[in-house]
This record gives sequence, C-alpha cells and structure tokens, in this order.
Amino acid sequence: MNYQELGMKILDLVGGKGNVTGLTHCATRLRFNLKDEGKAKTEELKRTPGVLGVAQSGGQYQVIIGNDVNHVYKPIAGVCDLNQDKGGAPEEKKSLGARLIDTITGIFTPVLPAITAAGMLKAVLSLLVAFKLIDTTGSTYQVINFMADAAFYFLPVLLANSAAKKFGCNPYLAMMLGGIFLHPNFVNMVTASKETGEAIHLFFLPIYNASYSSSVIPIILSVWFMSYVEPIADRISPKAIKFFTKPLITILVAGTVALCALGPVGYIIASWIAAGVNALDTYVSWLVPMILGGVFPLLVMTGTHYGIIPIGINNRMTTGFDTIVYPANLASNIAQGAAAFAVAFKTKSQEVKQVASSAAITAVCGITEPALYGVNMRFKTPLVSACVGGAVGGLFMGIFHVRNYGGGSPGLMTLPGYIGGDGLNDLMLACIGAAIAFVITFVLSFILYKDEAEDTRPAAAGTDAAPETKSEHAGNVTVTVQAPVSGTMVPLSEVNDPTFAQEILGKGTAILPSEELFCAPVDGKVQMVFDTKHAISFEDEAGTEILMHVGLDTVNLQGEHFEALVKAGDQVKAGTPVLKVDLEAVKAAGYDVITPIVITNSLDFGNIISVNQGEVKTGDSIVKASR
Repeated sequence: MNYQELGMKILDLVGGKGNVTGLTHCATRLRFNLKDEGKAKTEELKRTPGVLGVAQSGGQYQVIIGNDVNHVYKPIAGVCDLNQDKGGAPEEKKSLGARLIDTITGIFTPVLPAITAAGMLKAVLSLLVAFKLIDTTGSTYQVINFMADAAFYFLPVLLANSAAKKFGCNPYLAMMLGGIFLHPNFVNMVTASKETGEAIHLFFLPIYNASYSSSVIPIILSVWFMSYVEPIADRISPKAIKFFTKPLITILVAGTVALCALGPVGYIIASWIAAGVNALDTYVSWLVPMILGGVFPLLVMTGTHYGIIPIGINNRMTTGFDTIVYPANLASNIAQGAAAFAVAFKTKSQEVKQVASSAAITAVCGITEPALYGVNMRFKTPLVSACVGGAVGGLFMGIFHVRNYGGGSPGLMTLPGYIGGDGLNDLMLACIGAAIAFVITFVLSFILYKDEAEDTRPAAAGTDAAPETKSEHAGNVTVTVQAPVSGTMVPLSEVNDPTFAQEILGKGTAILPSEELFCAPVDGKVQMVFDTKHAISFEDEAGTEILMHVGLDTVNLQGEHFEALVKAGDQVKAGTPVLKVDLEAVKAAGYDVITPIVITNSLDFGNIISVNQGEVKTGDSIVKASR
C-alpha cells in the first residue's frame, strides 16, 4: 500500500485530524495524542494492511508500523495542525503518571536522531584514535570532536523546540530561552563568579552559578513555565502593539524566572539524579541493569520504554556516561534477537524460519519490534527466554560497571558507543555482556520452542484444494489462494518496495502479470476497492484477508488506466473478473506493474507457503495457509 494512502487511512481510523492534538514517531511507532481515544477504531486499525498492532499506554495512542514508520508519518503530519491547542478536558482523564510519560516521550523522541548522531560520531572518533589513525592534537580530531559535541552542548536548544511543541507555546521563543542559558557572556559571568566569589544579580535577584550546556531538566521546566506566561502576555498586550509586547513580556518574565529559579532547580534535580546513579553504581550496580534487562521487552510492548531513555541521556549529560539504561537495553535487544534466531534454527516451517531470521537480524541491530511482535510474543517461550537472558546480561553489565558514552539504538551497530574512558575496556565488557545475553537466551529458546501443531489431514499435499477447506480437526483451516492473473511468480523479497519485501503487510507472493484482466483469488467478499482502483482486498469465509496490489506506487495514477469491475461488499467466486488494467499504459507512465498478493492477517496462520513458481495461469494455486 502507498504510504500516503496508509497514512490517510490511519488518520481516518484514529478519528480524523480534528481528534489529533499531537503526533510524533519513534523507530517503529506513530505516537498520537488524541482528544478522545474512544473515537479511534482500534480493531479496524489492527486489521489494516500495513499496521502491525496498536498500543494504548502512557497517555498515547500508539500505532505500530515497523521500519517504514517515517514514511507513514509524513503524510499524516502534513495534514494535521500539530501546534493546535491540545485542550484540557482529555488530559484530565489521564493519570499523572500517564501524562508524565507522555510529556517525556513527546519531548525526547524528536531529538533522539541528533543525540544518536552525536554519540556515533564520538564512537567513530574513539575508534580512529584507538587504532592510531588520527592524532588528538590534529585539526581532524578537533573538527570531528566539536561536530559531535554540538548536539550535546546545544541540547537545551533542541529540547526547547520539542518542549514548546509539546506544551503548546512558541518554539522560537523557547529556543531563545535555551540560547539565554548557553550565551557565552552568561557562561563567562558564571566562570568569573565562581573564581571571585562575587554573585551575579539581575536587578536585586541573585542568579545561581550553574552551567547549563548539555543540561536536560532546566530547559524543560523553563519552557513549561513559559507556556503559562505566553497566554497571559497575549491577553494583557494591547491589540495595536501586541506584536511587540507579547514576545517582550513572555521572554522577559520567563527568562528571569528561568535564570533565577527554574534553571537552578532543574540543575539541582539533575545533580540529585546523577548522585543517585553514582550511589547505585557504587553499592548495587548490578540491580537496576538486571531488572531493566529483564523487563525491557514488556516496556516495549506497552510503549513506555521511551519514558526511561531520558534517564540514560541525563546520566551521560551529567556524568559523561550511562551505566544503567543503555547497557541494560543492549542486553535486552540482543536477547530478543537471540530468541528469534533460536526459533529460526529450530522451526521446520520455512515461513516461520524466514520471518524469524529477518526479525532476529533487525533486533540485534537495535530495533526489536519485528522480533517481539512477529515471533517472540506469538510463540511465548521465546519471549520468556529473552527476558531471562536479558536479565542475566544486564546483571553482568551492572557488576562490571559497563559504561555507555554514546547512546543510539542499543545493538551491534552502536557498540562503538562503549569506547571511551579506559580505552576499549568498556567495549570489551559490553561485547561479553551481549554475548552472555545471546547465548543464554538462544539455548533457552531453542530448548523451549516447539512448532505450532501442523494440519495432519490425510489429504495429499500436492493436490490443489478448494480455496478454503476446513480440516477434520476443529479449529484447523487450510486456505488456498489462486493466481488472480497469468504471469510470472516472483518472491515477495524481490519486490522493489520494502513494505512488501519485508512482509510488513503480510506474507504471500507476487506476480509479474502478462494479461490485463485480474480475477478474485478466493471465494468470498470484496472487502475494499481503493478509490484509485489499483488495489482490492478480499475476505474469504474462513476470515482470511487478502490484498491484491497492482503495481508499485500506482496510487499516483489516481485510477487512470484502471477499471474496477466489482465494488466493496460484492460476493465473488475465485476466478471472477474484478479488475481490468491497461498494463502497457501503466508501464509507459513509468510504473512497475508487479502485483503482490499478500495475506494481511498472516499472524493468524501458523504456516504460509508459496506452492508454485515460474509461469502461472489464472486460477493456479500460488499460496497455501494453514492454522
């Protein structure tokens, strides 16, 4: 499905743009703030091709997309007014904890790419120095170093922008507050005050001697306060000169309170957190990483893991490294990948093997949702194994005080983030901890995992079945999908669209059509005919949902060269003509006409396989699914 089309479908099912008060995205999820979550059609969303799942947690309505989430986010953000007033009523229905997690997530998620880039630059720099490829006194080192430091040093400005959007105030005035904290003159005044002991005053108000570069809490508190000052300044400013007086009053009041009160309070709170981390690191360094290593998959399931990441960021900003959140998350992510790898090695199902191996690679590289939702939660025992292995890996990380200096999405790709301090010592310990998590999880998952019960009907496997045949065993169903058009069968993995190639929409196959008439692939009902006529979805009597998508990006043709022969709700038999396409005209317009046929509710089936290859004719069996 086209990203624009999927985005608009999701927006409609969450209640339309009028129901959206905020939207961000992380690595795999759209994170909505909705005025009324009751308006969202959750069950229909879960059945929508392209949506992996839905979670409601932390005051957010989360739609799980997968690795292509950014492409789906853009069209939604383009039509939503994300700076509109969020309104008070819906917020009152949320608990304090839910609102806190929602706020933290909304502020930190947008700046994570900058922090990740900075951390990885630091890691690359450490590698270059460790292998004596550059000298620390040379200009190359200095340039890369200040490039990496930029995101950390100016973090208050980055956070000011995202905090302003979260709190509903002017982002440019908020960034000005961040600039006030970081202005060279203020930094020099603080340095001189510490040396001479002479206090800094704004009129008669004392200013605390604190440095706010790389700080987190002071700017968030200050922008939160500014969000209350700005509406007051708007009300009291005369209309004729409001353009001048509103920003003047806002920044003068908010800036003064930030320097004299909220900045120092935030600085002290951050220092307390750092002191608490140091105490844990000194006396029970093993405890928190072990717990987090075990429960991180559960946090990911609820979407609340982004509420914990800021603790790790604050640790790095105040102490230079993190020994709690990121090392534990590394062990957990590696464990999730190991659990999926074990399933891939043990399963006899080729389809499960393919999904598990692909998801496992993604997980050990730092993105665990495909493994979590596609494999580990589905089979249960791999999830339990991942929790155990992650906990043991986290325990090792804690005992040896493994330090993360860089951040990023914890996995093999971000291991260089453990270079720093005592050379490569933390990197070696992180690798050992990750290996422990992997081995323990893999062994446990391999022992505990069992394939789902296969369909044991005595029917010959090589014979074509009816489009839908119930077995003699209650609850077991075998479905056969027929070729909707003559042509050449192509594996989904070779389709030049990651949504299909990575089986995000479901498992199936693809056909390079040689005829212009497309037919129904099963007996059942036409579920949907897209307005642009390029795709039709079907549902058979067993509940199998099948999408036939003619061409790639052909939604852009707006229905030109396509003629729908059926409408939504029509009952069809396998082989019934449903669509006529001028293939040559579509090709001439520059579009690939390859046609994926996928089972969009693939997770409902234990086994889905392609039963043909090469040239096929309309009506030939191409896919079989059993449950």
